[in-house]
Amino acid sequence: MDESWTYLKQPLRADGPVEPAVAQRVSEMLLDIERDGIDAIRRYSRELDGWDPPDFAISDAEIARAPDVVEPAFRAAFEQAMDGVRAFAELQRSTLVDAEWEAQPGVIVGQRQVPIERVGSYLPGGRYPLVSSPLMSVLVPKVAGVDRVITCTPPSPGGKGVDPAMIYAAGACGADAIFAVGGVPALAGMAFGIEGMGPVDMVCGAGNQFVAEAKRQLYGRVGIDLLAGPSEVAVICDDACDPELVAADLLAQAEHGPNSPAFLITTDARVGDAVLAEVERQLPLLRTHETAAAAWRDYGVAVVCATREEAVAVSDQIACEHLEVHTADDAWYHARLRNYGSLFLGSRATVAYSDKGMTGTNHTLPTRRSARYTGGLSVAKFLKTLTFQRLTSDEATLRIAPAVVHFDRMDRLHGHELTAAKRLERAGGTVPPEE
Repeated sequence: MDESWTYLKQPLRADGPVEPAVAQRVSEMLLDIERDGIDAIRRYSRELDGWDPPDFAISDAEIARAPDVVEPAFRAAFEQAMDGVRAFAELQRSTLVDAEWEAQPGVIVGQRQVPIERVGSYLPGGRYPLVSSPLMSVLVPKVAGVDRVITCTPPSPGGKGVDPAMIYAAGACGADAIFAVGGVPALAGMAFGIEGMGPVDMVCGAGNQFVAEAKRQLYGRVGIDLLAGPSEVAVICDDACDPELVAADLLAQAEHGPNSPAFLITTDARVGDAVLAEVERQLPLLRTHETAAAAWRDYGVAVVCATREEAVAVSDQIACEHLEVHTADDAWYHARLRNYGSLFLGSRATVAYSDKGMTGTNHTLPTRRSARYTGGLSVAKFLKTLTFQRLTSDEATLRIAPAVVHFDRMDRLHGHELTAAKRLERAGGTVPPEE
C-alpha cells in the first residue's frame, strides 16, 4: 500500500506473542489437573481465588432463586437481549440447511448440518462480571441445537461465590449446569470431564491471557471458538461525524482493560483533532477513567488518510474486532470493507448495543488481526457441515471408476485401485490395462 496517511497519535506499546512464562504456567496447570483431577482444581481454586466450597456445582435451588435476587429492571433488560439474540441466531440457523443435489449424472451429493453434542462455555468474571456472556455462548449454542451446555464462571473477588446476576443469566439462557470455577482450571475441568464438568466436545467464551492460552493448548483435544485477546475498536469517520460520539465510542472499548486498543481513522485532519480533544475532555468524566486512560495512552492510535480508499486499506490492515463507520457515505464503506469482526454502520449504531446483545449479533469476535481469516462466534460455530454421497447408476461407475484407477496407479495405492476396479467390473466395465 502506498502510505500517504499520517499519525495524529501513535501507540506507545504493541502486544507481542504469548509470554513464555504464561505458556509454561498454563501447561503445568493442565498437566496437574489432568493427573490429579478435582484435587488439583481445588488446590488452584484456593490459591488463585480464595475459593474452596464443598461443591463447585451451583445447586438447582440457587439457580431457581437467582431470578428473584436480581433487580427487576435488569431482568427485563436481559430478557429483551435474549429475544434479540435468539431472533438473530434463529435467522442465521435458517440459512444453514441440509441439502442434496445430483451434481453429475448418477452421483448424489449433499450435506447435513449436525449440532455439536456437548459444549463448555466459560463465562468471565474478572474486572467486570460481563453478564451478557451467556447470551453469546449459552443461548446461541442452544439455538444451534447443542444437546448439553456446561458453564464455568469464577467466584466474585474475595471468595464470595458467583454473582447472582451471572447465575440468573446463565440459567435463563439454558445452561444445563453451572460451576463456580475460574480460569485455567475451568477450561481443564470441562475439557477433561472432571466432577461432572464434562467432558465436552468444544469450549468457548472469552477470558484473560491464561484462559486464551489454555484454549490454545487444549485445541485438538477439544474444539474452540476462537482465541480472543483484549477488546478492540476502530472508527472510520469524516466531516459528517459527531466527534463527541466518536470519542465516546473509542473510550467505551478502552475501558475494557489497560491493553485494549482503540483506532481512529479519518479522512479529515480537523475532525481528527476534534475527536482527540473530545477524548481528553471525556476521560476525566468516566468512572473507569484510570483503565481507559491507560489503554488510550498506550494503545490508542489516530491517523489521517488522504482518501477514503486509503481509509479502507488501513482498516483492513488493522482487521479490528469492532469497526464503526461514521461517514457521509456509510454504504460505500460497507461494500468495500472486508476485515473486521463486526461492523457498526452510522452514528446511531454503537458497539455497546451489540456487547449487551440488544442488536442480536454475537459479541465474541476475532481480535489481534485474526479477522483477516475468521469471523466471530455464531450458530455456525456449533454446527458441523457433514457431507455424503451415493451413486445411483452403473453409468456413473463406468464414467468415474476408470479415472480413479489411473489416479491410484500414479499414487501407487494398489488397494485404492482395486476398490475402483472391482466396482467397474461389477458394472460391466473393463479395467484399463497398465501402461
